[in-house]
Amino acid sequence: MDTEVTETAMFSTHTAETPSGGADRRPRAIVVMGVAGSGKTTVAALLAGRLGASFAEGDDFHSPANVAKMAAGHPLDDDDRWPWLRGIRDWFAAELGEGRSAVVPCSALRRSYRDLLETAGDVRFVHLTGSYDLLRERIQGRAGHFMKPKMLDSQLATLEPLADDEPGTAVDIGPRPDQIVDEVLRLLDEPAGAREPVAPAAAGPRTEPEDR
Repeated sequence: MDTEVTETAMFSTHTAETPSGGADRRPRAIVVMGVAGSGKTTVAALLAGRLGASFAEGDDFHSPANVAKMAAGHPLDDDDRWPWLRGIRDWFAAELGEGRSAVVPCSALRRSYRDLLETAGDVRFVHLTGSYDLLRERIQGRAGHFMKPKMLDSQLATLEPLADDEPGTAVDIGPRPDQIVDEVLRLLDEPAGAREPVAPAAAGPRTEPEDR
């Protein structure tokens, strides 16, 4: 299954030309996590642009079998998720090994999922949090998205917030995305790179119910 994920997934990636933070700054992997509707992809893409870091869309690490299962309306189980998470972990490890920081939006709802991602190296988590009403409103406003508002309850029940001993921070989703990124950089003590923030490319309808 791991081979299927890493060899068949079509990754939407941007590779940084130079490591962020200067030669004296260790490269770092950042996971922008949270339930559906929290704006993970938007914030992660902007954050990667500010840091001059590599970016990959977490959804794109799913195997064709996972995509087909979700498109048919069936939720993934852990047997489906572990190869997906290992694919993200391996990409992080490769980027860090090349001296590049990297950013991926990924739900990472459970502590055990985050523990696996941490094995890539120096990994930090940014948990995007917001009120139930705001999350539901955002999901309802998505045209052509598979995620249904009622599934938000299931995600919130599954969510295990960052523990005190985990490397990361929680950030409120109420402000504008650029303001959220400013706060993330401050909380993680990350110096912004020389590049200007860039908006993520427009995306078509998604089939993944967990990672947006």
